[in-house]
Amino acid sequence: MENREPLPGGEPESDSGPARGAEGSLLSARAALRVSGYPLLLVATVSVAATALCFDWDPDRVSPFFLLGVLGYLTVLERLIPYRRAWHPNAREWRWYGIYFVLTMVASAFAQYLVSTMVSLISPEEPMFNLWVEIPGALLTGSLASYLVHRLGHTNAILWRFHGVHHVPEKVNVANNGVNHVLDIVLAQGFVQLALALVGFSRESVFVVGLFVAAQGYFVHANIDVRIGRLNHVFASPEQHRLHHSTDLSEAGHYGSDLSIWDHAFDSYTWRPGREPVAVGLGDPATFPRTGEIAASLLHPLRRAKRGGAGSS
Repeated sequence: MENREPLPGGEPESDSGPARGAEGSLLSARAALRVSGYPLLLVATVSVAATALCFDWDPDRVSPFFLLGVLGYLTVLERLIPYRRAWHPNAREWRWYGIYFVLTMVASAFAQYLVSTMVSLISPEEPMFNLWVEIPGALLTGSLASYLVHRLGHTNAILWRFHGVHHVPEKVNVANNGVNHVLDIVLAQGFVQLALALVGFSRESVFVVGLFVAAQGYFVHANIDVRIGRLNHVFASPEQHRLHHSTDLSEAGHYGSDLSIWDHAFDSYTWRPGREPVAVGLGDPATFPRTGEIAASLLHPLRRAKRGGAGSS
């Protein structure tokens, strides 16, 4: 063995001791992140919501900054604890995803605009009930509406031609969560917001739920190796959502992007510990334009279907 100079302490440095120690510390840190990554996100969401309500911050200003914070946090986690390194976007995909992200944000703003008048007319100035009663009610209502419209996007042939654009990528990561058809976003988010407005939830409760839903929407799509254990039976997670994107429809399911209770209620819950998709994307990729063909993807619903039925992801 090669002789080494003794360290200042007098003992010779081990060939593998420090290296193994550093590697062990890194593995321990990653293991801790796998367990703590999601609770930290929940704590941050609750903290931002509570602070905004206490100080009467403008929701229209808080929400975009919160979303940027969530995106930054999850992007860092994707580098520290990736589920599959091959799912990281390459430079070309970053350009595509950036364009789709802008289109998705514009569509979201348009959906909000369409129902904002109704919200202002119907939603009371003050909460109908205690805010801590309204928030769970708004969460359950919005989550159910989101589940139903998402499931319709897979089972209705017409709606699938819009929603299927989201399932074209053969990766699942934070960046391509924004790969959507603009009308799919308008229909889905407009339906959810309209449901909340018609019930009459206050602006404060809708704001709090909106923060949670935004965080969940990007969290479930993140390419991160997190483990939330039994919480999977209440909250949606990347463990479940990767199955939703599976090319094997028998294991897909999981239409809930925030809560998983509706998947249990409507028999679309397929996750079990250790279950992972072999491949994600479309079962028949020829039925949709590729993600980089942005104009063709936006025009796709207007064209005549070639092959494949509803929900053929």
